[in-house]
This record gives sequence, C-alpha cells and structure tokens, in this order.
Amino acid sequence: MAHLLNKAKEVVVDKLAHIKKPEAKVADVGFGHVSRDSATLLSKLEVTNPYDHAIPVCEISYTFRSGNRVVASGKMPDPGSLTANGQTRLEVPVKVPYDFLLSIAKDIGKDWDIDYELELGLTVDLPIFGNFTIPLTKRGETKLPTLSNIF
Repeated sequence: MAHLLNKAKEVVVDKLAHIKKPEAKVADVGFGHVSRDSATLLSKLEVTNPYDHAIPVCEISYTFRSGNRVVASGKMPDPGSLTANGQTRLEVPVKVPYDFLLSIAKDIGKDWDIDYELELGLTVDLPIFGNFTIPLTKRGETKLPTLSNIF
C-alpha cells in the first residue's frame, strides 16, 4: 500500500513540475521623471501569461543597488493583472534620491552613468499553486539625466 501511495505522489509531482507558468523578463531600465530632489528610475517588465484567463499580480518587490549599496527598495502592491494568453508590460518606478548620486560622484564623473543591479520579485496568484514569485535580476548601466532634463 505504501508503495502505491509513493508512486501516486511521484506522478502528481511530475505532472505539476511540467505545468506552464508565467515567464517574465526585464525589458528596459532607464530614467523617467526627474525632479529637483530625486530621479525616478523606470524598469519595464514583459510578462507572458500562458493561461487562457487573466492572472492577478499581487505585488512587485524591488531592490535597487549600486556599488554594493542598497539605494532604494520597496513594494508596489496590486499593479493589475496579466492578460490572458498574451504579454503584459508592467512599469516599476523606483525613486532614487540625488544625495545618493552625490555620494558616488567619483564613479559618475568618469562617464556620467550609474552602474546598477536591480532585483525584482513578481508575485502572481496562480490557481492551484497559490502565490508564486518570479525572481528577476538585471545588471547594467544607465545614463544620468543632465541639468537640462531637470529644469
């Protein structure tokens, strides 16, 4: 009897492992809105939903690092839902204070860009599975806004 139960568990685990899940990638990271005290970094996510019904997105968590320092982190609750059988584009705004940019002036002074690492966690509510988090990481560099962008 125990052997039959173990065999049934193996079949269920195998079937669940092969179920399609939503996939996501960071398409672009760049500066959006610029104000006198901060700049907003916009990261654009492309999420593919393989199901024939919309899937709600519970939250998007983010951590923005530069030079091994955490610049900004937080959560974006309830950003909407994923389109059925299609691709959804989501934007995650990250507010970067200028006092941080001044603290890394040596790195910025060379080429007027900032090297970064952006970690995102896209949490969706999947039927049967429950909350499922898709981890994403993007490393790169982005050009900083100039004074003409601010004024």
